[in-house]
Amino acid sequence: MPKRTAITHADLAPSPQGTEFGSKTGVVLIVSTILCGLCCFILCLIAEATRSQMTWESTHKKGGENQCVYSGSGKLPLLCAATAFVGLAVAMVIEHMYMLVAISKSPPPALVSWDPDYRPVKSLTWQAGFFFVTTWICFAVGEILLLIGLSVESGHLKNWSRPRPNCLVIKQGLFSAAGVFALLAVFLAAGLYLTALRAQRISQEQEHVRREVLEASALYASPPQSPRLSIITTMARENPVRRENQLEEQQQSAWASSFASFSKRSNLV
Repeated sequence: MPKRTAITHADLAPSPQGTEFGSKTGVVLIVSTILCGLCCFILCLIAEATRSQMTWESTHKKGGENQCVYSGSGKLPLLCAATAFVGLAVAMVIEHMYMLVAISKSPPPALVSWDPDYRPVKSLTWQAGFFFVTTWICFAVGEILLLIGLSVESGHLKNWSRPRPNCLVIKQGLFSAAGVFALLAVFLAAGLYLTALRAQRISQEQEHVRREVLEASALYASPPQSPRLSIITTMARENPVRRENQLEEQQQSAWASSFASFSKRSNLV
């Protein structure tokens, strides 16, 4: 025979919808955001490795100044930096929009029924604030660094091999720093999502405990009910009689039969 598994409350509980915390959509979105951050980090490393550099050339004329020449046009680092810039911005905006929608669709107890003196609530509040602030700081710093790299690399797309009196180049490590900040931003955003998910679960546990307490108090506060009286009804052709009446009827019938036999005998005589 096939094995039977017990049904628990978790099986009966409705599964979270796509716009709620803990749903499959949220998990896929968080994983996609982290992968997007990793791609942005790799693109920043490629931009760092292929960034434009300059070399000084001395002129053969007397009294002439030295001129600089770029090592490349900067198209590849420009493309990588632009892709990382747009990808990081889109990932962060989509993730935070999803979290705002999920919070707005959460039940009211998940938002306003917390006890402010409860320790887990205080720690979650500080964690959420820390993750939110640091996420946007890292995102802003990474985007600013990428913008600086874009502006510098786009300044010599044409005639890059021509000697110039001055050349603007990006310092070593700028694109790498932008990639590190982008990676930190996506991981901190994932931490913010996990903090919100933990807060919702704690709120649901408190709501479940509060509901059980209310049900128990209502059960014990109600007065005890008296047992119902059972009414015995007679069935058709049922005529209950007492035991004494049955004995009297049997004696009378016996006397009548004996008197009838005695009268017959007297008649015969």
